[in-house]
Amino acid sequence: MTSIRPADAADMSAVADLWHEGWHSGHAGHVPEGLTAARTLEAFHERTPSRVADTTVAVSDEGELLGFVMVADDEVEQVFVGPVARGGGLAALLLAEAERQVASGGHGEAWLAVVAGNARARRFYEKHGWVDTGDLPYEVTAGGRTYVSPCRRYVKQV
Repeated sequence: MTSIRPADAADMSAVADLWHEGWHSGHAGHVPEGLTAARTLEAFHERTPSRVADTTVAVSDEGELLGFVMVADDEVEQVFVGPVARGGGLAALLLAEAERQVASGGHGEAWLAVVAGNARARRFYEKHGWVDTGDLPYEVTAGGRTYVSPCRRYVKQV
């Protein structure tokens, strides 16, 4: 059984570990090389503590983190599911929760950025009713530098 709930501070180390693994799995070879190098495990551990309030986690009955989403205003910023839970429908549940949060925040449309080369993620969002609205050169600051990551902007009415 899986529980989906708001994150707490004790979850964030596991969120950082999963985010690091998932980010590299979906982004390697699709973003600027310097950005990939800057996305160290330590960097993810530095980023996550400030994100507790906008993070929702999926955990097993044993307390293992299986996935998470981060929502900021009308943007679904992060959707990641760990390797042991991939393919079982958890990503769809987390995405639906993120959409619910955007709607409950008073927004009629949600958006997210997907790295252009991440075909698996793009297929997933399209399967769940998200629409590719075009190129989105997404600026990312990491390791003291700013990179432009080639992304696609997806939207969905919520």
